[in-house]
Amino acid sequence: MSEQRKPWVVGVSGASGTPYAASVIRGLLAAGEDVDLIVSRAARLTILDETGISFRDAHWRADLAAWLGTDELDRVRYWPAGDFAAGPSSGSYPAKGMLVVPATTGAVAGIALGLSKDLLQRVASVTLKERRPLVLCVRETPLNGVTLRHLVSLDEQGAVVLPASPGFYAGGSTVRELVDFVAGRVLDAVAVPHVLYRRWEGELGAAAKGA
Repeated sequence: MSEQRKPWVVGVSGASGTPYAASVIRGLLAAGEDVDLIVSRAARLTILDETGISFRDAHWRADLAAWLGTDELDRVRYWPAGDFAAGPSSGSYPAKGMLVVPATTGAVAGIALGLSKDLLQRVASVTLKERRPLVLCVRETPLNGVTLRHLVSLDEQGAVVLPASPGFYAGGSTVRELVDFVAGRVLDAVAVPHVLYRRWEGELGAAAKGA
């Protein structure tokens, strides 16, 4: 009997920062992980604004290949955001957890309050109730008190709140390197191995490499 497929669910909401999502998906695939993808309706507009790519349900494979820059998509399964009968909407569906990248404040509110307004929010709620890893890569600034309270609530429910805040100690000097740093931190949060950024080894380690 073949091993049961057990993917990471990646939810892409409408916040600016869709390159973070692309980098996370590429990192998961490079690590040999299966991916279930959900792209919200608002995220399609953001992808179009930020990349010029029209992401369509009927042509998702070609559009995703153009977005990621690869056609190695055998490990990816796509679910439309309006499909509440999709596999990941049930707790009995085998999944490792969920990564929401980027996460809008609206998605954060919906998940925190259990509104399940679309498939992305529904799957996040399922992830929490099943005690699976949930990472929310928030891409908004500044944050108001309502959103901060929602984030605290999600932290208390077991989610990882991971703002899209790149670190500069890894030596990143290009936009792609800074994007990959954030994506790498998302993967770190769920213990998926990657080589997206150079890890800090301390001052002595850095000095030894320069010797």
